[in-house]
Amino acid sequence: MGAVRDAKKAYRLLKKALRSRSAVQRVRRRLGDGEQHPSGHYKIAVYFADGAVNMYQMRQWYRPLAELAKRWPVVVLSRSATGAEKLLDEDAPPVAFVPTVRDLERFIADQDIRIVLYVNQNTRNFQMFRYGRRWHVFINHGESDKMYMTTNQYKAYDYSFIAGQAARDRLTRTLWDFDINRRTFEIGRPQADHYSGALPYTPDERTVVLYAPTWEGDRPSAHYGSIATHGEALVGALLATGRHRVIYRPHPRSGVIDHEYGAAHRRIIAAISAANAADAAAQHVYDDGPELGWQLAAADVAVVDISAMVYDRLAVGKPLMITRPVDERASVDTNGYLSDCEWLTAEAAHDIVAEVERVGADEAAIARLRMWVQHYFGDTTPGVATAKFHAAVEQLMQKWDAWQAHEMGAVRPDEDDDDEEADEDD
Repeated sequence: MGAVRDAKKAYRLLKKALRSRSAVQRVRRRLGDGEQHPSGHYKIAVYFADGAVNMYQMRQWYRPLAELAKRWPVVVLSRSATGAEKLLDEDAPPVAFVPTVRDLERFIADQDIRIVLYVNQNTRNFQMFRYGRRWHVFINHGESDKMYMTTNQYKAYDYSFIAGQAARDRLTRTLWDFDINRRTFEIGRPQADHYSGALPYTPDERTVVLYAPTWEGDRPSAHYGSIATHGEALVGALLATGRHRVIYRPHPRSGVIDHEYGAAHRRIIAAISAANAADAAAQHVYDDGPELGWQLAAADVAVVDISAMVYDRLAVGKPLMITRPVDERASVDTNGYLSDCEWLTAEAAHDIVAEVERVGADEAAIARLRMWVQHYFGDTTPGVATAKFHAAVEQLMQKWDAWQAHEMGAVRPDEDDDDEEADEDD
């Protein structure tokens, strides 16, 4: 039996290697057919070592980066062939495919990259950290209260761009000897200024409800998925009114572990299809596309599980309900927004119509929501977060200039500040 297992494992590894080699060849052909990157052109690089499976971490930054590139040219350094293929297929910034360290070194030597941005904590980020004389900046791919948001890996970067006061409090509470005032910049959520995707329906008088559940989870502490416990009841009730439009956006891994969870997911899809067949004006939506943004902005009320979607929706500042996990072993962080959110229990899912009306009209709930939006993201007025993002980059560019001047023989930037203060005292 052991020999059979080893043979199967070797076969899988060989297939994976062949797929990877084929993907590398396809990317190289595509880039070879396109325009070459001008020497010394790019000032900002986004380092992305992941493959296609984690493209959601990059997609949400496409439009903010496109806006930033109007001032500072931006390139994505893609280390994975499958990731590079997706970037080339989508509305991403220019892509440099650098699968080997030698490729990476060659590209870096040919460009004037002063800031390197990181959207995740991939261990291969450390292959980029070796390059000094540029700022390494963690920008993340979302805001939440998960442990990921307080990892000691923050200390590996020169600076981090954080959303707001909640992130500041979280890092201060968790990290030892971390100078949060010097090493972080609050930028809100610039992605909220650039929601992507077009409405797949014609707006009318219906109340639009976004239901965005996560998958079932692979361990009890992560049993946040609500499709089997809440989903069928709440979607069925909303489809029946004739006054609501449902946008159903489940996690793409829904049902990969639990067969019953997957079956409930498929029944919801079938129910949406049947409702649209019975009433063409309903225009309910089963959304499994790559674009994320229009759903968050368009929905009058959102119902989501404990996941990053909580905070993606929170940044919009519109009514929101969180499904309370049925499994008591599920880990729930009650230090932040989840301590004061609008919970939807499995029992209350049957009364979703009344719950939707309540959260949309409850002044106290709306006031609490506004307070938490401010705490997590600061001023969410359109354009403000983008301005903060650009200002943070501009400040780091000025710091880069100051250190470059120091290398040319001037005093250290911090010493220069001290000298100015000393002259004033004299």
